[in-house]
Amino acid sequence: MPSSNDLVALARAAAERAGVYLRSARPLGPSGWTAKGTADWVTEVDRAAEAMIGEILLDGAPGSRIVGEELSPDVVRDGLVWIVDPLDGTTNFLHGFPQWAVSIAAAVHGVLEAGVIYHVPGNRLAHASRGGGAWEGERRLRVSTIEDPGHALIGTGFPFKDHTQLDSYLEQFARVAAMTSGIRRPGSAAIDLLEVAAGSFDGFWEQQLSAWDVAAGTLLIREAGGRVTDLSGKDLQVGHGSVVAGNPAIHEWLLGVLRTED
Repeated sequence: MPSSNDLVALARAAAERAGVYLRSARPLGPSGWTAKGTADWVTEVDRAAEAMIGEILLDGAPGSRIVGEELSPDVVRDGLVWIVDPLDGTTNFLHGFPQWAVSIAAAVHGVLEAGVIYHVPGNRLAHASRGGGAWEGERRLRVSTIEDPGHALIGTGFPFKDHTQLDSYLEQFARVAAMTSGIRRPGSAAIDLLEVAAGSFDGFWEQQLSAWDVAAGTLLIREAGGRVTDLSGKDLQVGHGSVVAGNPAIHEWLLGVLRTED
């Protein structure tokens, strides 16, 4: 089994290769978009990037498997598994809005060992290994030290796929907005979680995300000193569901606010 550092190196190489391709790829017009669901698009660009990533990861770690939205959406946990989002923020990419990223994580028997997020337009590449910290270049990442919610900046994601959750989300949004400095929604969960790890966001929540949206960011935040759980407060594993993240103080506060019943 490769070491955590070896897994990071492989993930970085794959993310950088995909980033070169994505940076040069021309966004397609709507005729080239395929709808996976409501306002949820996939293109040949996503598929090509995932194929490039898969080739590097599987060649570098024979016998490993990939979980990803386009190729293998079923979550598996046995052995070495790569959790890949080749283009997180596809809608942003298609509209030329520079908030999209490549997200790659490695888990061994369900335990996150390595994670890489590459914010391609900003040329920001961050990585983490279990027990080795979270880094962006030579800078070690740390979650923020803000404890007062009134000073906090919170990231979020709208329930754009399932509008049946919109009313409950708007209730959560109203409570959080009333008690904080502000809420931001860049449109890429990978970037949101990177911002938590880097201390720019003090917290983040979203009602429903997939494993490939959050696996790498989960490890970055934990290695930067933060917490990542579901809405019940259970530590997030490799899987799909709700996400609440932040520095320890804001995470605890955010959980309480989000679970408040009107």
